[in-house]
Amino acid sequence: MFSSELLLRISKEVGAPVARVETTIKLLEEGATVPFIARYRKEATGNLEDVKVRDIDEQRQYYAELEARRATILNSIEKQEKLSEDLRSRILACFSKSELEDLYLPYKPKRKTKAAIAIERGLEPLANYLWEQTGDQPAGEFAERFINLEKEILTIESAIEGALHIIAERVAETPEFRKQLRDTMMSEGVVRAKVVSGKETEKTKYEMYYDFQETVAKIPSHRMLAIRRGTREGILNFSIDVDNTKFIVTLLSRIIRDPQSRFAPFLDTAVRDAYDRLLLPSIQNEVRSILKENAESEAIKVFEDNLRTLLLAPPAGHLPVTGIDPGQRTGCKVAVVDETGKFLENQTIYPTEPKQDLEGSEKTLLDLTQKYNVRGIAIGNGTASRETDAFVRSVVEKNKLDVFVVVVSEAGASIYSASKRAREEFPKLDVTVRGAISIARRLQDPLAELVKTDPKSIGVGQYQHDVDQKKLKRSLASAVESCVNRVGVDLNSASVDLLKYVSGIGDKLAQNVVAYRDQHGLFCSRTQIQEIEGFGDKTFEQAAGFLRIKDAENPLDRTAVHPESYPLVERMAASLGVSVNELVENPTKIKAIDFKAFETENGRYTVSDIREELLRPGRDPREKFVVPKFREDVKEIGDLKDGMELEGTVTNVTNFGAFVDLGVHQDGLVHISELSHKYVQDARQAVKVGEIVKVKVIGVDPAMKRISLSMKALIPKPPKRVRGKRRPTIAPEPTEAMAARATGSAKPSGTPRPKKVRPERQVLQKQQTRPPRPPVEAVPPAPKQTMEEKIRLLQEKFGRAR
Repeated sequence: MFSSELLLRISKEVGAPVARVETTIKLLEEGATVPFIARYRKEATGNLEDVKVRDIDEQRQYYAELEARRATILNSIEKQEKLSEDLRSRILACFSKSELEDLYLPYKPKRKTKAAIAIERGLEPLANYLWEQTGDQPAGEFAERFINLEKEILTIESAIEGALHIIAERVAETPEFRKQLRDTMMSEGVVRAKVVSGKETEKTKYEMYYDFQETVAKIPSHRMLAIRRGTREGILNFSIDVDNTKFIVTLLSRIIRDPQSRFAPFLDTAVRDAYDRLLLPSIQNEVRSILKENAESEAIKVFEDNLRTLLLAPPAGHLPVTGIDPGQRTGCKVAVVDETGKFLENQTIYPTEPKQDLEGSEKTLLDLTQKYNVRGIAIGNGTASRETDAFVRSVVEKNKLDVFVVVVSEAGASIYSASKRAREEFPKLDVTVRGAISIARRLQDPLAELVKTDPKSIGVGQYQHDVDQKKLKRSLASAVESCVNRVGVDLNSASVDLLKYVSGIGDKLAQNVVAYRDQHGLFCSRTQIQEIEGFGDKTFEQAAGFLRIKDAENPLDRTAVHPESYPLVERMAASLGVSVNELVENPTKIKAIDFKAFETENGRYTVSDIREELLRPGRDPREKFVVPKFREDVKEIGDLKDGMELEGTVTNVTNFGAFVDLGVHQDGLVHISELSHKYVQDARQAVKVGEIVKVKVIGVDPAMKRISLSMKALIPKPPKRVRGKRRPTIAPEPTEAMAARATGSAKPSGTPRPKKVRPERQVLQKQQTRPPRPPVEAVPPAPKQTMEEKIRLLQEKFGRAR
């Protein structure tokens, strides 16, 4: 179990009480899943949301890894017989992975460095003599004793050079110096990007970074990722700079005791070498890694949030739907599914060029609609989608069909249709027909269909291919798991892909569930799943509450009430003298229950959740389905004009704005500054994926395929606040002092009265007093000399015995 100090740290980092953190960690270590803890252990966690529980789990894993690394480091140093009590205490008091590695660095097994070679040659005593700065002998005289032809130390200069390499490594590996430079670089450093020489005139998407700089502390994640990608593609170079002169002066002041001593010049040389050759590059690489990790974490968070929103998009519901995968040369693949998503029939129509068989296409579409009583038509948003959409709408309007038409995202549909799962489900169908089926099902229930697709292919991320793919996969799987368990799963219709995300189940057990269902028929009760191989008591506890059976014998099996709470519901029903069947969905009887009486034993949150489920069994947390409408006169990017007002669907939200599908095969961007008249720090607070929004076109660049949009342009600008008029001041009665000043007889004041400055102006003045930018040069300017030349000069000046 974690120490009280670690629990306190996690508590502060996630913003939850220590007791709740401790309980949550205990549940996690006992094998409970995040969805289960968040939904069915609210009394223990204090009603922590699943996101907060997941944060605790991540911190738990971080500190578990840190503790394991700490033990390895202590063991390694102890084997070297170098573990002092002071060092042990410092290692035990460290709770940062990077700082822990700083402490271990001097004892870490190394490759052959210049310092290591010098130590092997016996030059460490000379290094110590220079480092301690207390000897009476000149450095050159002391160094003479280390000349050794067998060890290839031929001169005094080479002996001192080796000693200075040892000192340089010692300086570069001092934990305090490393932490100080790391902190300085994180708070005061500047990221500078430049276009690669010779590409200044090239027109690329990285033009804004051709001569760019921003502080490390403030650079947004999307800019950092863009700069890294531009660098990887050979368009940009970037560096992280800091005020080198200032930091070197700080180092020298902490190492050199007397700047006038005979040792000072040697230590000055060693410190500058340490900084330039070892310390600065090492910390720059660390800060690059920190920036990369932070940017990746933010990008993954954006992707995760967008995916959650997309998966929880409103479902059209259980109704027959026609899915159309648009195409031109090969035609549009049409597939019909019934209200449960079961495939019924497929056809191919040619409503667009080059064949453009409008009459035949209309007849086919009309026949399918009438034959299967189709209520909705879903059209993929790929090639020729606008033309297909216009044709379908004309058929619906001409024949007065009671059918709604929707253009849906087909992102990832082609990948799913070629997958093993799709081949197993529809072995005899063409890939494009499978795609049309997927498009139809996405309209019925986006969650149930999208879980079949690799989340990375859905296209709601930001620089998703530039981030750590293992972290991305883990994070997206968590998002899918969260959404699936939040909505709940119909045990009698769910696919393997949906069931595997249910709390405690996984892929193998999901296959066992479907195999059992295929062999024995539909489930009648939740308890039946315990008959399935691999479904033990623990798995049942974790999964049962998220599984629903619509026509179950026990009405509670249709709800999110966990089987462990069935006796409680039975007692509630008994308190009114009715059965559970009579209680469920009966508002009058439910309101008559004295819920307070049951809270003492079972907890407020549990009782409250049960009450909601009794009122609305199996309620769907997703919003109501709304059909978006595109302008019929806009089909291509060339049809867009500045000033046009349109309606579109948000397809992606990033740190810098939101992308909106207008139906022209290229999403437009609403920059974060165009979302609202108010300041928006995070675009996700203003819009979400799948939301239907009204926008105004404020810029079109067909060549670069860029569409600039604004939402705030269609929102009335809030009136400016009018400050109240100042009340007229009443002149004070004349006083003797005033009269004296008027006649010039007042005594002059010894100290002039300071001028009053309003607080807001003081703040402004502070903001305007900016620190100077750090210089570009890597180290302070100095003559370019080899180490040997520097030592020779020092010897001539300080080192020879007189």
